[in-house]
Amino acid sequence: MERVVGRIGRAHGLRGEVTVDVRTDVPEQRFRPGARFATDPAELGPLELAEVREHSGTLLLYFAGVDDRIGAEALRGCLLLVSTDAAEEDDAWYEDELVGLRVRSPQGEDLGEVARLDTGGAQDLLVVRRPAGPHVLVPFVRALVPEVDVPGGFVVVDPPGGLFDPENALEDR
Repeated sequence: MERVVGRIGRAHGLRGEVTVDVRTDVPEQRFRPGARFATDPAELGPLELAEVREHSGTLLLYFAGVDDRIGAEALRGCLLLVSTDAAEEDDAWYEDELVGLRVRSPQGEDLGEVARLDTGGAQDLLVVRRPAGPHVLVPFVRALVPEVDVPGGFVVVDPPGGLFDPENALEDR
């Protein structure tokens, strides 16, 4: 199965480097020189990673054969895909596995459904569509999300008091 591990962002500099929106918990394993990625759209790939470096907290990638800013800009928005095995990452989930899962409290109360996963920042956030009312953002950390059961179709969220109160919710978007 192919999974998204990154989305190419803007070009950086003139020699073909690009920023990447990392969509994996193990970027140091996924983004190494020599790594090959299938792409979406497929006609932009496959891409082979030639160099990786960090600059001001942003991961920069340089792909073989992409030698200038024009080539780098042509990759903007491209998804980087890898083939994965379910056993490969015991404690990692991808957005497409999470979206649509029911969200339950530890007591079994229905809290809603995972609408999407927002990545980046200090930690990823589950965006929960509540049965009635606006969405709620839940930090996707073990302390608040102690169980993810993809085959069972649910996640357990143990929210701190008030997280699902209407005044803490987001406008629907």
